[in-house]
Amino acid sequence: MSSINPNGEERDAGFDARDPAVRRLLMALAADARRNPARLAALTGLPEDQVADIIGRLERARVIRGYKTVVDWERLGGERVVAFIDVSVSPQRDVGFDQVAARIYRHPEVRSVHLVSGGHDLRIIVEAPSMREIAQFVSEKLAPIDHVTATNTHFLLKAYKEDGDILVEDAPTDDRLPVTP
Repeated sequence: MSSINPNGEERDAGFDARDPAVRRLLMALAADARRNPARLAALTGLPEDQVADIIGRLERARVIRGYKTVVDWERLGGERVVAFIDVSVSPQRDVGFDQVAARIYRHPEVRSVHLVSGGHDLRIIVEAPSMREIAQFVSEKLAPIDHVTATNTHFLLKAYKEDGDILVEDAPTDDRLPVTP
């Protein structure tokens, strides 16, 4: 049984997203999206046909938004420049930050846009072939957007871990458990 949500997307009422089995399935897929239903069934303890059914419903409900390949671009030797840009915005009546964020995320060089707390309102991640192209993006596309009041750009120098994947070969082998206060 399904219905349509306010965004016009199908909403599937046939599963409980808080169900631990659904969560285990999603965690297994997030760790490796190439796993087939038989392997996922073995990892989650669910029957294979139920795994395939749940995945299909999660895709239709857009809980599963897509599948990605994680690429270590540095190993290919290709040059890429990544920048984290903090953006200050004067929010608009009735839409807050949403309209400015939408104008920003439509640019192809923008990888992500987040509303954040702190000294700035939005944090965006931009990728381009050169620093010059990122500078042009900031000065010609980002800064002129209505209600953008300030930008602060930080360039990525080295990534050690990204999306849960450790990217460095010489990671220390420390078997001690992390200690938190």
